[in-house]
Amino acid sequence: MMITQAPESPSHGLEDISEEIIFPPSDLYSDEPPVETELHLEQIMLLIKSLKWLWKERNDFYAVGNLSIYYSPHQKKSKDVRGPDFFVVLGTERKTRKSWVVWEENGKYPNLIVEILSPTTAKTDRETKKELYQDIFRTPEYFWFDPYTLEFAGFYLIHGKYQPVEPNEKGHLWSQELGLYLGIVQGLLRYFTSTGSLVPTPEESAEFETQRAAIEAQRATIEAQRAAIEAQRATMFDEKAQRLAAKLRELNIDPDRI
Repeated sequence: MMITQAPESPSHGLEDISEEIIFPPSDLYSDEPPVETELHLEQIMLLIKSLKWLWKERNDFYAVGNLSIYYSPHQKKSKDVRGPDFFVVLGTERKTRKSWVVWEENGKYPNLIVEILSPTTAKTDRETKKELYQDIFRTPEYFWFDPYTLEFAGFYLIHGKYQPVEPNEKGHLWSQELGLYLGIVQGLLRYFTSTGSLVPTPEESAEFETQRAAIEAQRATIEAQRAAIEAQRATMFDEKAQRLAAKLRELNIDPDRI
């Protein structure tokens, strides 16, 4: 990791918004268009479920995809509402929401955002949204990924400007906010631990447990077979010893005195 300074905090105080502004209702539904392709949907769901599974014991974060972020009290829909493909907010209550309404969340903006590029959104994601997340959201970490070309980049917010994240020797990018690496596996963006282990999905964890249980059952079977063989050997040895003792007695030899 080449960055020596931590990204800036994304929290903004509501004092920045004039008290004279009348806020719209907070019960706002997300108003995002459907994702463009099945692959985009798969990628977004993969990021969500892997992180939720890894942090299943935590209740202090919010991870979601394709959900509107309402951050302007003026609510100019075409300008002031942006729904990242995937974002994570830390230090907040883990619960379902209809949308993320900044002024109802103590001024909190996402700590991390990931956009999934496509031919129709790439320019906006690289330019307009990057500027928005940098200057308005002040999101500490911004990543983008193209599941078709495998273009992958990340940025830390340092002194108010996004600076590129240097990849490690595996091409993975470190997220200080998540305490995880992000990297590409079989054409999809995945999480990795600080030691480089792949963060599994719930399905992968279940499959691993099934395989582990099968291996343990196989070991138990082998141990049982080994014990049975040892018992059989002991029985055979005992029978042989008894026959030998009987033969010695026939010769008037006490086997116990030999």
